[in-house]
Amino acid sequence: MILGPIHLQFLNMDIDNGPEVPVPVSGTGVDIEQSFLQQFSCMGTTDKDELIQQLQKLVGSQLNYSTAAFFLDMNNWNLQAAICSYFDIESPCPLPSMKLISDPVASEHTDVEPNVRFTKSWNLVNSGTEKWPANCYAQCSDGDNFGADRVPVPSLDPEEGYHLAVDMVSPTVPGIYQSKWRMCTDIGTYFGDPMWVIVTVVEEGTVALTNQLSHFNELGALPPPTSNYNPFSPHQIHIGHNPDTAPPDGKDTSMF
Repeated sequence: MILGPIHLQFLNMDIDNGPEVPVPVSGTGVDIEQSFLQQFSCMGTTDKDELIQQLQKLVGSQLNYSTAAFFLDMNNWNLQAAICSYFDIESPCPLPSMKLISDPVASEHTDVEPNVRFTKSWNLVNSGTEKWPANCYAQCSDGDNFGADRVPVPSLDPEEGYHLAVDMVSPTVPGIYQSKWRMCTDIGTYFGDPMWVIVTVVEEGTVALTNQLSHFNELGALPPPTSNYNPFSPHQIHIGHNPDTAPPDGKDTSMF
């Protein structure tokens, strides 16, 4: 049999095409479909900070940044799945209760010089009916942390109080700074009243000058009025009457 040009062309095409493409076996199409679904579920999630903020807004202020990122990452940055996972884990366990028992407004404002160590303290109490879980801590949730890290807090019984003190360092640039602190569970969930710190950083020497001026004002103040007591003054003599010896008619008959 003599092969014509057309037959040779088809043979060359078969040879040049190389190995035959394998047909997908059973289950391979399902795997490809799942892969595409996973890719579609992750589409539009490049702005992870926005997703974290949306999750915090929907769940509540008790969810901090790191915990929100954890639930989103666990669910391939799917917002709906992250919300479901959060409530599945958090719903069975009620949050602890905490209230400030000292007036936060009276001591939240502090005047310090740049780069000076100072201590901020709060008096708090377990206002709930259950003991706090272990490994609770306080940390800065917003604003300047003043160089302070998380501070461990013991597990408090109901109605038990605690004096929380945090060592801080003032910023180097003069100005007004604020910091918001919250109590956290061991997984980073916020609970209780917020704790505020407002610091006014002034120029070096300003605090000492203010104290000196205040001392000078005390020295220049008028002395308190003094009373000149005269024991012989008629207004200072008090004659007492014994009701047991006074007559019923009010007349003194001892002279008669």
